Amino acid sequence: MPFVPVISPFGLHRCLGVALALVLPAALPAVTHQVGSLSELQLKLNEAAPGDTLTLKNGVYTTDAPIVVNRRGADGQPIVIAAETVGGVEIAGTHGFTLISPAGHIVISGFVFTHNAGKSTIAAGTSHVRFSRNTFRCVGEGAYLTVNGHDAQIDFNEFAEKKSAGSMIAVGGTGAQIAQRLWIHHNYFHDLVTSTGESAEMIRYGLSALSLSTGAGVVEHNLFARCRGENELISNRSSGNTYRFNTFIESPSAQVTLRHGNACRIYGNILRNTEGLRLFGDRHVVHSNLFDGNYIGVNLGNGGGEVADGAPLASHDRPDDCIIAFNTFVDNRTHYQMSRRTPTALGAQRTVFAYNVLQGGGVAAKIDGPYPEAVWAGNIVWTVAGTGSLPPEGYTTLDPRLAPGDGAIVRPLPESPVVDVIEAGYTMVSVDIDGQSRLGKKDAGADERSEEPRVARFLTPEDVGPFAK
Repeated sequence: MPFVPVISPFGLHRCLGVALALVLPAALPAVTHQVGSLSELQLKLNEAAPGDTLTLKNGVYTTDAPIVVNRRGADGQPIVIAAETVGGVEIAGTHGFTLISPAGHIVISGFVFTHNAGKSTIAAGTSHVRFSRNTFRCVGEGAYLTVNGHDAQIDFNEFAEKKSAGSMIAVGGTGAQIAQRLWIHHNYFHDLVTSTGESAEMIRYGLSALSLSTGAGVVEHNLFARCRGENELISNRSSGNTYRFNTFIESPSAQVTLRHGNACRIYGNILRNTEGLRLFGDRHVVHSNLFDGNYIGVNLGNGGGEVADGAPLASHDRPDDCIIAFNTFVDNRTHYQMSRRTPTALGAQRTVFAYNVLQGGGVAAKIDGPYPEAVWAGNIVWTVAGTGSLPPEGYTTLDPRLAPGDGAIVRPLPESPVVDVIEAGYTMVSVDIDGQSRLGKKDAGADERSEEPRVARFLTPEDVGPFAK
């Protein structure tokens, strides 16, 4: 499949480049080169110009040094480095692609990477680097792909079968700043199985030292399956990121974790047979998600320190001012939990748990820590094993009339009492699990009933990865 452009969710930051292109002299004509060796590829890379395409003939190539990219394309005229056909070129050996400053507007597409792990890097000082329709099956310890540069895009790749320490994608930065505006979408992450308990996430988004910097990244429309590394399937360690419309399945020992950082948004996701979502830090908004058959649906962290008061950045920062609202919880062993912590247990402050639908499974809520100034409102509970810590004023026992609907997702029937339960408010809950508007009246739970076509469903390998349409 040929390289095609994709519209970024960060569209405005590209406008300056378009404007400059209108006033600068015309660029030299783009050139297409087909090469048959790594040495020839490196030679052409060293002189590549905006709009050029470098195609490596199908075959297996073994590296003994990095394939270095330091050239700059332009907005609308990227330098494309592509396999002759998608999946037709294998890069084995000791190294992969290393993109270094001032590289920018580069696309790397169609390769199968089986070289040593830890050797594919988008370095600090680069910008607008895109890895698209590649397969990563690297060997040994280390990340499959490291991202430290701004405005990178990782899309329609397969990250597969990792059996040693290191993340599939490791996001860093420079100084105290996380890489900004990273867009990770339509990738297939699967079968991470390691014997180590450290650095074995599918995505590690940041580091403790970077956690208070804003990434403004978007992770969307990805499929994550069979993660059995450490307990963090995704480990968010920076601020201001969005995780939306992803599917997480078959990872019973792994959580999506907001480990460090503040002000992240988690919405429109489907989690089934996982450890659910765990969160530390402040001002996170979790809405319009389906938690179906997990060990825990949402695990609100019990704070071990308060970073705003000077606790180390590596602390389990007390969650403050988080909103968990308009989600659907079905058949989880525990729907909502704060676990015990010793010796220091700071709990969480001013948490909103509102207008969620909880059906089947175990206890509705189990809070084992300080939980001051909490708001419980408008939740609907049905056939759970017990309400636990959920106070009587915070819920109604009512059959929500859920049934399997479009996309194999449980949805309210037309006569469901969850429809239009609140007239206004919760403006931060702007869309439902299908991405449809939730302005004005809102239904409880993840799904806003509408006559519009439904789009949310469990993603499959056919929807994502190198060969997806």
